[in-house]
Amino acid sequence: MPEAIAEIQRVKQASQQAVPVTVAPGDGIGPAIMQASLEVLEAAGAQLSINTIDIGESVYRAGHSAGISDAAWESLRETGVFFKAPITTPQGGGYKSLNVTIRKSLGLFANIRPCSALAPFIPTRHPEMDLVVIRENEEDLYAGIEHRQTDEVYQCLKLISRPGCEKIIRYAFEYARANGRRKVSCFTKDNIMKMTDGLFHRVFDEVAADYPGIATDHWIIDIAAARLADTPEMFDVVVMPNLYGDILSDIAAQISGSVGLAPSANIGVHGAMFEAIHGSAPPLAGRDIANPSGLLRAGVMMLLHLGQTEAAERIQNAWLKTIEDGIHTADVYRDGVSTRRVGTKAFADAVIERIGERPERLAEAHYATASAPIIPVQPTAPAPAKKTLVGVDVFIHSRQTPQALADSLQCCQAGEMALEMITNRGVKVWPNGMPETFCTDHWRCRFMAASGETMSKRALIDLLDRLADAGIDFVKTEQLYAFDGERGYSLGQGQ
Repeated sequence: MPEAIAEIQRVKQASQQAVPVTVAPGDGIGPAIMQASLEVLEAAGAQLSINTIDIGESVYRAGHSAGISDAAWESLRETGVFFKAPITTPQGGGYKSLNVTIRKSLGLFANIRPCSALAPFIPTRHPEMDLVVIRENEEDLYAGIEHRQTDEVYQCLKLISRPGCEKIIRYAFEYARANGRRKVSCFTKDNIMKMTDGLFHRVFDEVAADYPGIATDHWIIDIAAARLADTPEMFDVVVMPNLYGDILSDIAAQISGSVGLAPSANIGVHGAMFEAIHGSAPPLAGRDIANPSGLLRAGVMMLLHLGQTEAAERIQNAWLKTIEDGIHTADVYRDGVSTRRVGTKAFADAVIERIGERPERLAEAHYATASAPIIPVQPTAPAPAKKTLVGVDVFIHSRQTPQALADSLQCCQAGEMALEMITNRGVKVWPNGMPETFCTDHWRCRFMAASGETMSKRALIDLLDRLADAGIDFVKTEQLYAFDGERGYSLGQGQ
């Protein structure tokens, strides 16, 4: 390292106060890549006070179903910053996803995954690719609410909330504005899931109106995925619900060059977590061959979050110069481009040697003048709507034919409600169903207020009493409401 750079770092280190950070070495390759990353961060002048915790496989085995102990939780609450290596989740049931647990428990609603090409030094078909995937982190199908309801049918509930949509979408626009990005794209499947994904799309349009200087577009997720894989250059910042974001961010990372190079930040009001997106790779553990780049780059994101922009810039540029010089680990080594194959420690040493240098062909990082970290904004609650009960969907386990089931149910209806339709996996099969429709043993039976307006919850209870007396096996109910007179439930296919 040049003496002038070293002296500048010594002066700045002496004048800065170390920031407490919780660090988890993780499992598999985790300890090796964490050690390598911390050595680079320290050499670049990062001011961190490290509090190390154990998470992952050993903690799972000790009886903590989420892979994290109470003492570790306390450290996370105290520091509010988590630098985390990948972990191994034991095989078999009973073990919760640690990442999901941490993200949801600490309210880390925004997952940020930058994906940019490093051509020609890392092979890619998309040398101009430079996009950021911003993924909602707390809800959607990742709520993990699942049930087996019949012999044949299982369900997973997709939960989308208006506050959840607004938080992540507004964060995406704030990220774009803070980082000089030109466009924010929204991916959903609201042509099918008109209420859940439809809400995400509507909130996107509403929030976009507050950012007139940023271009926007919306894509249906299937064609969006195809375009992302084929022409990623057309996207800049992309925001989407949890499951889509999980899948497409990995695709984007891989087509940019390698999942192994990709960092990730998880941001919330009360804390942040920084990690590589790859797993713990147990077969590579202890062999000094793993690439620390994903975790190291997550460390750069952490330093930016902490306002240590100069150290972050030094690391990113030294890392780019190392890649540019062809010093590569085995996962990205390529004859004719790479100049030296190195292991985990030697790669970190190469980055440290280049601190103070800048890349010559790759675009260098300029963080020193970056804006302050984005502060998440909690959305305001909308005014309560007038909520009116207008019907109920009763889900029934039965092997009867649609007509026979309808006859049984109509014998139980009385008073305020009447059977309107029966569907099977969302397809209307009564009345006027088609004989070709394949049916399982799980039926949605819709009863609506006979008056066409409202019904009482007492009427719902009475209906269930009559169904129970008739020996009809109902497994679930969903009340049907109107909100300020607007229907709050989907119609059956064919209606």
